[in-house]
Amino acid sequence: AVCSMGNSTSRLYSVLAKTLSSGAVSQHQECLEQLDSAQLDPIDPKDLLEECQIVLQKRPPRFQRNFVNLKKNTASNHRPIRVMQWNILAQALGEGKDNFVQCPMEALKWEERKCLILEEILAYKPDILCLQEVDHYFDTFEPLLSRLGYQCTFFPKPWSPCLDVEHNNGPDGCAMFFLKERFELVSSANIRLTAMKLKTNQVAIAQTLKCHETGRLFCIAVTHLKARTGWERFRSAQGCDLLQNLKDITQGAKIPLIVCGDFNAEPTEEVYREFSNSSLNLNSAYKVLSPDGQSEPPYTTWKIRPSGECRHTLDYIWYSQHALNVTSALGLLTEEQIGPNRLPSFNYPSDHLSLVCDFSFNQDPDRLL
Repeated sequence: AVCSMGNSTSRLYSVLAKTLSSGAVSQHQECLEQLDSAQLDPIDPKDLLEECQIVLQKRPPRFQRNFVNLKKNTASNHRPIRVMQWNILAQALGEGKDNFVQCPMEALKWEERKCLILEEILAYKPDILCLQEVDHYFDTFEPLLSRLGYQCTFFPKPWSPCLDVEHNNGPDGCAMFFLKERFELVSSANIRLTAMKLKTNQVAIAQTLKCHETGRLFCIAVTHLKARTGWERFRSAQGCDLLQNLKDITQGAKIPLIVCGDFNAEPTEEVYREFSNSSLNLNSAYKVLSPDGQSEPPYTTWKIRPSGECRHTLDYIWYSQHALNVTSALGLLTEEQIGPNRLPSFNYPSDHLSLVCDFSFNQDPDRLL
């Protein structure tokens, strides 16, 4: 296989600027396995953003979303940690299974949609990025984000529905990326979730990181629970399994925790209550946007399928409220911005909204739960 990774951004970007066939993907994966990403030349995010904007010049501009800054009594003595959570919509599912009846197929073209995804990531500059439904990890996200300074981890679903789609790009799964200049990896666990003692098709990644600036340890996890109505007890069992794994990894909440995910569950579901009432003392970060600080956003996904309009709150960033503070959160798209045809669209690449929060460590690390 010929590896199209040269010394310039443009030569690297040629990997991204074309849609690869399944054969090309398998060759490219072999190419990546032969390369140490640490030896590849870094790329300037501004250059990559310009490349994306060239590809997207015929599309409408990105939506404007603003951060809501939260006043805290205690000022932090370190830079906040920006965490981004996003179900980016697997390409195979978007084109082959999800049936977004109001979204033109032209809007789902991968060579342009991937640039919308990258543009969103580059705009918010997360220190830690947690993604679900990633089916272009090896040909897009790993080669690019590793050269932007991220350490990259991918854990595919054992039986990904993407594999049922003709001309798929391999299985989808969860992916996690963190900036090596800010954090050191202490430990990493790929978790295949169980339900009723049975292994399931859903997965999680949990990594313990050390913050260079503060010396503090914390755990970051990403997951994607089972979808669809009628599977509420199944999701609940998966959530219990994940919480037990995280209790072990964090030594019973001695290590602060952030959990990102598409839980496929409204706040009324049992799995949400399990996380809210866990001994890990977790809170949902996006509640800070509500007037009373107690309510979730009205939606994190909004789409139209043959069965009708689907508007739900399914995506969350949970955090250890005894050890971490939310200092700001990215506002959601308004109904007017989303438009009558909903998501995805020419403006926005996924049926889920990205969530972005800034966290700071509590100044009293010995504070009791």
